[in-house]
Amino acid sequence: MPRQRSPNRDKAKQMYLKSNGKVKLKDIAADLNISDSQIRKWKNQDKWDEALKVTLPNKNDLNSNVTKRKKGAQPKNKNSKGHASSVPKGNKNAETHGFFSKIFPPETIDIVEDIMVKDPLDMLWENIIIQYTAIARAQRIMNVKSQDDMTKVLKQEKESSGETSDSWEKEYELQFAWDKQATFLQAQSRAMKTLESMIKQYDELLKSNLATEEQKLRIEKLKVEVDKVKNHDEDKSNDGVLKEMLEGLKNEL
Repeated sequence: MPRQRSPNRDKAKQMYLKSNGKVKLKDIAADLNISDSQIRKWKNQDKWDEALKVTLPNKNDLNSNVTKRKKGAQPKNKNSKGHASSVPKGNKNAETHGFFSKIFPPETIDIVEDIMVKDPLDMLWENIIIQYTAIARAQRIMNVKSQDDMTKVLKQEKESSGETSDSWEKEYELQFAWDKQATFLQAQSRAMKTLESMIKQYDELLKSNLATEEQKLRIEKLKVEVDKVKNHDEDKSNDGVLKEMLEGLKNEL
């Protein structure tokens, strides 16, 4: 069943048109208690600026009753017959993202248009979630079961042919528990530093007046989850930590 259209969507548009496009989008968002990114998205989807051009009358037309001659060819005028149009075929002037259409395929343009209406804070938050998800997934993939956990990896093999028989020579690499654990800790340490840096950047952006209450609350919750991963009890299994991390991610998505 389709979701009902928000009444604030039309209210936001009317506020914009009533101000002749002079009101700031962040002010509309504040009045309606909606995120800036949502207002920008509605503005783009509902083509507010195009509606503004239609709603605003020409002052000269209001003060004059004289019928003006239209520019260009008049009805039944044949002067332009045989002459090509001054606008070349395939003209891109009307496209909002004409530059991108020259370098990206059509399917990428849709992605570009979606990104253009995104709030920088929301974009950074999505990257934080992606990084946090990668750390959670690595917890399972790089899990070391015990000190006896050993992995045998085939590095190369070659065939030797003799006069009487053929033989195969195989070379293996053995990965012991301490090797795998050390590799995992190094990779996790780098990933956690990247995540902490992104969270710090997000924190700085939150100090601006553009941040919503929802954006402030969700980063505080994530900080708690990250601290759990960094300082979890040594007796707790990796699976237990992973379940906590994934549970936290479900609540954020």
